[in-house]
Amino acid sequence: MTDLVQPDRLAKAQAMRAAGVDPFPARGVEATPIASITARAGDSANPGEMVGQRVTIAGRLAMPRDFGKLIFAPLSDRTGRIQVGLKRDALSEWWPQRKWLDAGDLVGVSGEVGFTQKGELTVWASEVKLLAKALASPPEKWHGLVDVEARYRRRYVDLWATEGVLETFVKRSKIVSAVRRFLEAQGYLEVETPTLHPIFGGATARPFVTHHNALDADFYLRIAPELYLKRLIVGGMERVFEIARNFRNEGISTRHNPEFSMLELYEAQADYRRMMEISEQMLESIAREVNGTTKVVFRGVEYDLKAPFARMSYTQLFREQNGCEFDDEPAVRKRAKELGLDESAGYWKLMNDVFEATCEKLLTGPVFCVDYPVPICPLAKRKPEDPRLAERFELFLGGMELGNAFTELNDPQDQEQRFVEQVATKDPEAPGEVDVDYVQALEYGMPPTGGLGIGIDRLVMVLTGQDSIRDVLLFPALRPQRSAAEGEATEPA
Repeated sequence: MTDLVQPDRLAKAQAMRAAGVDPFPARGVEATPIASITARAGDSANPGEMVGQRVTIAGRLAMPRDFGKLIFAPLSDRTGRIQVGLKRDALSEWWPQRKWLDAGDLVGVSGEVGFTQKGELTVWASEVKLLAKALASPPEKWHGLVDVEARYRRRYVDLWATEGVLETFVKRSKIVSAVRRFLEAQGYLEVETPTLHPIFGGATARPFVTHHNALDADFYLRIAPELYLKRLIVGGMERVFEIARNFRNEGISTRHNPEFSMLELYEAQADYRRMMEISEQMLESIAREVNGTTKVVFRGVEYDLKAPFARMSYTQLFREQNGCEFDDEPAVRKRAKELGLDESAGYWKLMNDVFEATCEKLLTGPVFCVDYPVPICPLAKRKPEDPRLAERFELFLGGMELGNAFTELNDPQDQEQRFVEQVATKDPEAPGEVDVDYVQALEYGMPPTGGLGIGIDRLVMVLTGQDSIRDVLLFPALRPQRSAAEGEATEPA
């Protein structure tokens, strides 16, 4: 047992066993969601159809208030909260067992829906069943876990002890479902592609490496599903999407987690302009479906996700904010030095670092930043009218990137050359070898194609008004805890 177990609660569980009552029974109850009761109960002045009906509910008890012959306690399930009333006269056989109950216990209650004299909706119990004894105490006064890291480490407590947390993750589920419905209505097929890649690619990021014993070969946890999804376009699937778990061996921040969810979709006979359209339509549709409005409040600012979104030029923004052209290397390096950026990186990475430092804060949006320099877009098609630039956009809101899209490069010779140039940089975030199999796929012919990636976690942040990605991940990455025996105590309970 851990040090969270309370001796008095453990003693109650032992007393129950001695009396022949299992504090952790194998069978539950067939319960009605609390929200379906409260929605149809009305009030004491205008009772609804549920009043007078017998129901069974199940959930976690808050602090019981014992008045001798009468006990009141709030009970919560994932849909809502309602008060239960326990009367000695109605529960004479069970009544001695009331002393075994504590705040945090999971119980099933059957009884009639009604109101107290003060008009509070209540289920008046005629039967009570303990479903699981809580041996650890809930957070004091049910105000939730105060320590932020403790909230993330003990999400299983945070979900029911901190107001609004469960609702955020219920909404996340609805958002993902809405994404699927929208794309399926557009004729897209949901597919699954490998998580273990022999060559990492489809994005620029440092990968996690693992080893396959039977094959005696290293594999990489995918940083993006892009190259496999485009193989499916070559195969004739024409419209595909995947909601993929991606893994990038990078820092942790309010916007980054090393394990995250990404929507990627690809459409034959499309380009990045079509991807702008589908981005706008999808975000507007999802916002209406899950929030009932296209307006969202993110980090204290209101934004409107109603299409169309604004467009801004990458190169124009760069020029306006830095006083030089993106491909003027001496001027850009001088600007990078003024900004205190790490100049050891290759030129094009440094150039983009300057853009991020000076321009991204202006992309409040929702806005598409369009037409990026080709050297930072190894998988995107060149603009016919200006081959220095690629048909690529990033979608921003509140200075945070939500999505990335290309007119996909389908020329196998051009793609192979760009892969070779990437490998030559020896950048740890670039592939270490050319993906010959992908080049071979293009040699069979890939039609003109548009591709789009949207960060699901960041989209959920925007639609739920959360400032940090950790608040939309059930179990975010955290530094491993050291035991007290190793000289460092774990966080407080």
